[in-house]
Amino acid sequence: MRHFTGTNVKTIAFLGVEATEVVVQVQIQAGLPAFTLVGLPDKTVAESRERIRAALFSLGLALPAKRITVNLAPADLQKEGSHYDLPIALGLLVAMGVIPSDALEEYCVLGELGLDGQIARVSGVLAAAVYAHSCDLGLICPKACGAEARWAGSPNILAAADLIALISHFKGKQVLDSPVLQESAPSSFQTKSLLSAVKGQPLAKRALEIAAAGGHALLLSGPPGAGKSMLATALVELLPPLTPEEALEVTIIHSLVGTLPEDGLVRDRPFRDPHHSASLVSLVGGGAHAKPGEISLAHCGVLFLDELPEFARATLEALRQPLETGRISIARAQMHVSYPARFQFVAAMNPCPCGYASDPERACSRLPRCMEAYKGRISGPFLDRIDLYVEVDDIPLENLFHSSEEDKVFEDIRLRVASARIRQYQRAQLLSLPASLNAHIDGSNIEKLVPLEASSQTFLEGAAKHRKISSRGYHRILKVARTIADLENAETITKVHLAEALHFRWQR
Repeated sequence: MRHFTGTNVKTIAFLGVEATEVVVQVQIQAGLPAFTLVGLPDKTVAESRERIRAALFSLGLALPAKRITVNLAPADLQKEGSHYDLPIALGLLVAMGVIPSDALEEYCVLGELGLDGQIARVSGVLAAAVYAHSCDLGLICPKACGAEARWAGSPNILAAADLIALISHFKGKQVLDSPVLQESAPSSFQTKSLLSAVKGQPLAKRALEIAAAGGHALLLSGPPGAGKSMLATALVELLPPLTPEEALEVTIIHSLVGTLPEDGLVRDRPFRDPHHSASLVSLVGGGAHAKPGEISLAHCGVLFLDELPEFARATLEALRQPLETGRISIARAQMHVSYPARFQFVAAMNPCPCGYASDPERACSRLPRCMEAYKGRISGPFLDRIDLYVEVDDIPLENLFHSSEEDKVFEDIRLRVASARIRQYQRAQLLSLPASLNAHIDGSNIEKLVPLEASSQTFLEGAAKHRKISSRGYHRILKVARTIADLENAETITKVHLAEALHFRWQR
């Protein structure tokens, strides 16, 4: 039995947010000079041959005039991205005898090469570092990604600026220091909140509080200039800080897209507000390389869709699955990937195209037909997934200049939201529920979550029949009522809680 006599270097391929091992096999043998790359590489990977050739030439090295074969195993997995440059180059250097043959055995390698031998930043380094740490491997990555990789917890990281630094390290001429964790960057939270800047609107602020406390979807409707966008933007200020586990999840997603801060860690809850011209692929993810979309970039944060009816209907319909499951599955001919998408959904809309349906002096002459047609752009199944619906009134001008204690109100809301979320977490632990926030509890656990007295049950059933509420809507009303009770630190769900939840339910 013959054994492989070349060099093996470990690297990774990305399947969604997961990393899977790829082995770069390099073999140099006698024959006509050639540099062959196999293993289902895409065009970016195939072009690595010329980048590697030029990078080695800049160091005074030339590829041997022999037959060079590089195999990316497993051969049936599509290889995409420029991060294969560095593992292929290091494999060649081992095969050429430039660095020791055993130097790379305990490392996972990724990085892009410039023509001058510099190692450029690549996306997905944190996911690779997490994978390497789980396999007890070290990581070799670009210097620009060192801080990002360090958050995976492994100290065995070589973050090099160029090829010559790696060669010097493995030959013992210069030791590369492991990157250090950077100090926490100041939070982007402002002392003066957006919610404090909105005068009045007590009903909308109450809905915002309930949405923040239980993770519920919210839709604001009202005329232009009423404060809908400011209210929606303020939602992220009411949410508690990311937990370490959430921060790592969010950072991995942003690492795959290449939108990380300099210190390599996302510390604030994301807020994504795509324009209504956004395509379906940009919103939910996909494309040729099945990349994450806006809903995944908003994971553990807020997704805000302004001018909701202006979005393409197919784009909104694609949100129905992630609103229920908290994940988005993308199927392609050559791959099937899944990304987390547990976002806090909030949307805003005008009541009609001109926006002044409630003002007889400014409304157009096509009412009420244009208003019904405008609302009809949003499908019933989509609206059925909205827990809270609020009509926002215009603010009288004289109220804009009156001083108030809005800052104190904002702090009170934040404290109530934090307290309600703690209650939900403790209840989930006690009842062994798969999710902690009320909005994320599935139908099979509703009875555990919301035990109702007979009178409350009769009241809700009567209201649901009168308003022709669906089974999904019935469950969502129960979840909202549970959140309202949690905000009041009450264990029992009363008719008052159910009535308020019903008040916020959408009705055509």
